[in-house]
Amino acid sequence: MNITEQYLKALKTIEDWVTVSEWAVKVGELYPDLQEKANEEAKNQVNDTTGLREIAARIGANISRGAYIDHIEIDTSERPRKVRYVSREEHDANVSSEIDEDVAPIKRTEIIRLAEQSMSNSKKYRIDEFEAISKQLKRFFGLDFEVDHAQALLNKTQPGAHHPDNLQLLLKSHNAKKNNESWPRFTLDEQIKYIQSVIETQTIVATRLGVEITTDVLGSMLERLQKIY
Repeated sequence: MNITEQYLKALKTIEDWVTVSEWAVKVGELYPDLQEKANEEAKNQVNDTTGLREIAARIGANISRGAYIDHIEIDTSERPRKVRYVSREEHDANVSSEIDEDVAPIKRTEIIRLAEQSMSNSKKYRIDEFEAISKQLKRFFGLDFEVDHAQALLNKTQPGAHHPDNLQLLLKSHNAKKNNESWPRFTLDEQIKYIQSVIETQTIVATRLGVEITTDVLGSMLERLQKIY
């Protein structure tokens, strides 16, 4: 068994997401000879380091050059990044899912285009207003809102329709978590409370983020939202 295989075997024993540092610790626990060799090599380094840090650096370098590409899943949404061991079956399923995600924007665009071909101008206006209000929340409050289909267009069991009665405004981060899941659409009161609560939080940290808040436009925005919701 070569070193790469030993590293992977150590990761396989951990049934959870772990940082590279945690992975390196497990390597040292399972293979004390590798730990000892890394300790000796660390003594000869110009920079102050340890064997554990050397193992972690090697693992990190291997990840970056794709050495474990068929054996690990990487979560880069956090820092430091986390990884977990995946079986061949899981890897193949992940590849298939990633391909679906890559083509999803095209599918979504096609659904929207076809729906709007036969849509009345009043419905198109309502959709345009959702988009405009979303952009203005970004402009005046520094908030990344997106227009979301409550019943997701690409939901696998029950796809939703591209229609203004299926739209709502969600923070980009919340919309990403929702993905192709379907959620009950906000009532108008819930939608307004959601927006107000997010803006209230943003106001507290605005100066620290360097964001300029323009609160006197909110009332007008919410009135427009009420008319098209």
